[in-house]
Amino acid sequence: MLELTGLTRRFGPVVALDNLSFTVPGGQVFGFLGPNGAGKTTAMRAILGISALDGGQIRWEGAPVTGEDRRRFGYMPEERGLYPTMPVAEQLVFLAELRGMDRATARRSATHWLERLGVAERAADKLEALSLGNQQRVQLAAAFVHEPELLVLDEPFSGLDPVGIDALSEVLHQEAEAGRTVLFSSHQLDLVEDMCRSVAIINRGRLVVTGTVDELELAGAPRLEVEVDGDEHGTWARSLGGVEIVGNENGRLRLVLDEGVDPQGVLRAAEAAGAVRHFSFERRRLSEVFREAVAA
Repeated sequence: MLELTGLTRRFGPVVALDNLSFTVPGGQVFGFLGPNGAGKTTAMRAILGISALDGGQIRWEGAPVTGEDRRRFGYMPEERGLYPTMPVAEQLVFLAELRGMDRATARRSATHWLERLGVAERAADKLEALSLGNQQRVQLAAAFVHEPELLVLDEPFSGLDPVGIDALSEVLHQEAEAGRTVLFSSHQLDLVEDMCRSVAIINRGRLVVTGTVDELELAGAPRLEVEVDGDEHGTWARSLGGVEIVGNENGRLRLVLDEGVDPQGVLRAAEAAGAVRHFSFERRRLSEVFREAVAA
């Protein structure tokens, strides 16, 4: 388990982290979200000891994080940080040895991760000879190669095609199922929604929302999706008190109900207007949760 408590970091007049606190449970994929400039990268670098803090504490497995703990962390920065003219496998072995692996184990691990991430055939090539997507795969292999207990990944899906996204998603889930903790940031909220059990959303260096994806998507005002046969414009719903039409796809309305509005009353109004072709309760999308959180 990773705990961030009261993290504060200033760069002159700019407050990058403002008493930031949240917990990342072990053995799951956790989404770390926020608009550009929210402080995500600063927080992730602080976890790795790359960025100093003005205040607060980072704890790993219940104790203050140490340098030895950080040797067992894996980090993938948003900016590619590998050596462009060095052969792919050679630099993975080098990086694994820096984390304490002996050469034979490092070679086996490098081979394993290049195969698992679909770039084994480029092992002898220089990094600069690879496409941007394959460079991203190698950057990911560099984060995994020393078999870390905690993975901190900054925009790991950037530059990947759909096949690469599927492959990485599977790897992250397998790593979490094996007991590793995965913290990753992404602006691709549909991926976060599908992959993560829990998320934290920050804005201006402060935590604004955290919880499980299910909790966040089910919270807030009740939402319905209703379609009445023959009413493409949703005329039947326009006069209902306490009901807001937030979407209309060829007569299938997305409705948000004010507190106290009975969904059964909405159903009765729809039935009075015609044959009800569709009626269901809806969840908020994570993108809606995000927009509301950062707009507050």
